[in-house]
Amino acid sequence: MAKVFNINGACRPEQHYMVDLESRLEEIKEMVDAGEYFSINRGRQYGKTTTLRALTRYLQNDYVVVALDFQTLGMSSFESEEAFAGDLAGEILDAVPEFPAGIEERLLAFAEGTARISSLNAIFRVIKSWCEKLDKAPVLIIDEVDTASNNQVFMDFLAQLRAYYLKRPDVATFQSVILAGVYDIRNIKHKIRPEDEHKTNSPWNIAAKFRVDMSFSEKEIAQMLMEYEADYHTGMNVEEIAGQIYSYTSGYPVLVSDLCKILDEDIAGSEGFPGRSDAWTEAGLQEAVNELLYEKSALFESLIGKLTDYPEMKGMIYRLLFRGETIAYSADDPVADLLLMFGFVKAERATIQIANRIFEMRLYNYFLTLPEVQNGDIYRLGSQDKNQFVRDGQLLCRSADQKSGTYRSDH
Repeated sequence: MAKVFNINGACRPEQHYMVDLESRLEEIKEMVDAGEYFSINRGRQYGKTTTLRALTRYLQNDYVVVALDFQTLGMSSFESEEAFAGDLAGEILDAVPEFPAGIEERLLAFAEGTARISSLNAIFRVIKSWCEKLDKAPVLIIDEVDTASNNQVFMDFLAQLRAYYLKRPDVATFQSVILAGVYDIRNIKHKIRPEDEHKTNSPWNIAAKFRVDMSFSEKEIAQMLMEYEADYHTGMNVEEIAGQIYSYTSGYPVLVSDLCKILDEDIAGSEGFPGRSDAWTEAGLQEAVNELLYEKSALFESLIGKLTDYPEMKGMIYRLLFRGETIAYSADDPVADLLLMFGFVKAERATIQIANRIFEMRLYNYFLTLPEVQNGDIYRLGSQDKNQFVRDGQLLCRSADQKSGTYRSDH
């Protein structure tokens, strides 16, 4: 079966064209080897699940890996400590192929509800007993950790997890803990605390910084395209097309894959692009960009939804797009922190900038549909000046050092 470009769910190397994750896995393993507790928080569809699945396989020779996905837990799992402990025990049983004598029976009693659980500490005691009997150190990975982030039972679980982690090496527990989601540990805590307590993060200050770059570089995009080219022999200029894809996406994983998927499945064979050789060109890529800008997708719906949920973010995006302001980046600015976390922006040259050209144009078009924008002078000016975003059929990009809000071509 031929490989395809994937934009839905985790990528699998035997089924999908994808970049080589080896260098990222090496970097993450160094953090695991150092016994660090860290959070991989990136925007939606940024390759977190794909990376975690690859990491699970990568670590298995050296560690006992407990890889959980909290999307599998329902709301009832968080109604009480007893319910959560039981469902957590079931997830651990599914994730680990074998247990030392006695441990599996104790976990099964929790999962089936035959053992009485007065608090979460009961299951942590079982985990401690299990860790004491292991020949290899255990590593805990929890994907979609923010699925449960608005629930106090889950916060109590994180508190217990932190307490046991801090007792290393005196108490047998996980060598390393990896939590993955859009929200980082601090922001998870923010979601359920009263408004006047939002500034205090001290219980969650143990997480190491995760500095691994999960965006795709031009070289990595080219490597993926070379695999595709070996299958289809389109004659494309791989380095040139990879560079152009990067210029539109800044390496945002799902945008890279989406453009490639559109080129392969929609542009090739369409009017003006009868074959793959015609599609994998600069003109074909521009057609793919235009299609991507106007398609409905979970990523764009999520981004727009966040602007509705957080009006302060909408205000900063408006200032960037329509007022052309240069906004200095401050790590202490909660609005900038949210925009970075959700993937709207990046911090470069000590300033906040829209994350990539695709987002920039998509957000620009969105703002022009808003009644508050349409009723003001900015709509008239924006509509009149929209050609500053497109020149000779090419989407233009804001220069990083421009304050006027005008655009230039990168070609």
